[in-house]
Formats: sequence, C-alpha cells, structure tokens
Amino acid sequence: MAHLGKYNQLEIVKATDQGVLLEGGHLGHILLPNRFLPEDYRIGQVMSVFLYLDTNDQPIATTQTPKITLGECAYLKVADMNKIGAFFEWGLPKDLMVPYAEQSYKIYPGLYYTVYMYQDNASKRLVGSIKLSKHLNEYNTDFKPQQQVDLLICGKSQLGFKAVINKTHLGVIHHSDVFQTIRVGQKLKAYIKDIREDKKINLSLNLPDSKQQGTLATKIYEDLRANGGVSTMTDKAPPAEIYAKWKVSKGSYKKAIGSLYKQKLITITKEEIKLV
Repeated sequence: MAHLGKYNQLEIVKATDQGVLLEGGHLGHILLPNRFLPEDYRIGQVMSVFLYLDTNDQPIATTQTPKITLGECAYLKVADMNKIGAFFEWGLPKDLMVPYAEQSYKIYPGLYYTVYMYQDNASKRLVGSIKLSKHLNEYNTDFKPQQQVDLLICGKSQLGFKAVINKTHLGVIHHSDVFQTIRVGQKLKAYIKDIREDKKINLSLNLPDSKQQGTLATKIYEDLRANGGVSTMTDKAPPAEIYAKWKVSKGSYKKAIGSLYKQKLITITKEEIKLV
C-alpha cells in the first residue's frame, strides 16, 4: 500500500508525455515527472519514490529527498506566511504549511523552528505543527536509564534544552548537565539519565556508569604520572574546562577522582590533586 509522506517502492505501469505512472494502490496511478526518471527505465520497474500532494492536491511522486517525513520532526526555515498559516521549506517544490492552530507562539519568516509533520484527517494533506507535545509523548513508556538514544534538540526552557528522543518522545537536558556547546536543531547521541516520578524523561550527554568512571580514573592516574604527579584541575574546575580535556561531565570527573582518592592513590586540596 502506498503512503503519502513516506518513501514507497512502486511499479512503473505506463509512460506518458509528462513522465510515468506508478501503481499507487488506493491512491490510483501516481505521476513521476520526467525529470526524475533514469534514461534506461522500463515498464514494470520498481522505483523508490517519496509521495506528497501537488498544488492541485493530487498525489505526485519524486526522487528528491525531503528534509522531513510523516511522523517525524525537523528543523525547518519559514519561507512565507499568509492568512491561513506559515509555510516551511522542506526540500520539495510545494512548501509545508503549519496552520495557525498548530502554532503555540508567534513565528517569523526567515527563522528556523522545529516542526512535526502529520496528515490532516479531513483534507488528507501533509501539514506541520510546532506544538510538539501535542504529537509526541512527554512521558516514558519503555526507555531505561543509561539507554543510548538519538536526539534532535528542539528548544530551550528555564530547565535546559528540550529534545525529541528517537523521533517519538520529548525529554530535557538540564543546564547542569550541559558542558559543551549545543544548539537548537542539532542532532546528537545521548543517554537516558533517569525517569522522574511523574514519568518525564531527563537526558544526559554522557553515560555516567561505573565502567566509564573506572576507565576515566585510569586515564587521570596515567595523566598525573606523565605530568609530574600534580594537576590543578580539581573538583572545583569549571565544567567547560573539564570537558575540553576529558570529554566528560563535571559529575563524572568528580566521581573518577573520588574513586582515586578512596583508593588512596591521590590527595585532593582546593588548589590541586596530587599522586600519593
């Protein structure tokens, strides 16, 4: 079955002056324009195409790569606005409309926003929304602490950075866990830090497990041995300074040097850490 807003494997059934017609099942025959056809195409060939509605609201196929697909989020630029909504550039000739009813705050042409794409039940058109919490789950269903996930940074709040998790959920990276430069629209790997009592999800950019801390402690110990047994990077060092050297959070660094201290391998003062 063919689906709008997604990639489909469709068979060429007929050639026309405008292109070829693809078998679209319940959507009928769908035009793939000539400019997207390989020179050696043949009737019966199956092609990978993306389906959307053209300016006449008719299904049309393309081999172009859109910036967003059905049920996903992307960081898109506003191309234009009119009385019915905002129109976002998404890599295809017909811009993606975000109706005013799907805008939770004022937006401006030329700026970028995180958009979720869905299919309107009444018109069957592909449309967008910046009301992410309306379409994505803010509460944990099956994530586990320390699980690695894919993030799209989608906004900022007083708590920290909001993020889309694995295209399905929303979570937060608290300011205290941000020790590197991140920006809205950025995609990155991260981890589930913990699940709050209200089932909302906290995220971390690093995995704070015992194995990582043990490996880090070993690296710190070897670094001390190679540099005269002394370092001024104590547990009071700025998070950015710690990340620049060790690529870990301040919390992970403190736990690692705490482990060395408990093993009586180092001493710690306000000014320095030192090999025993």
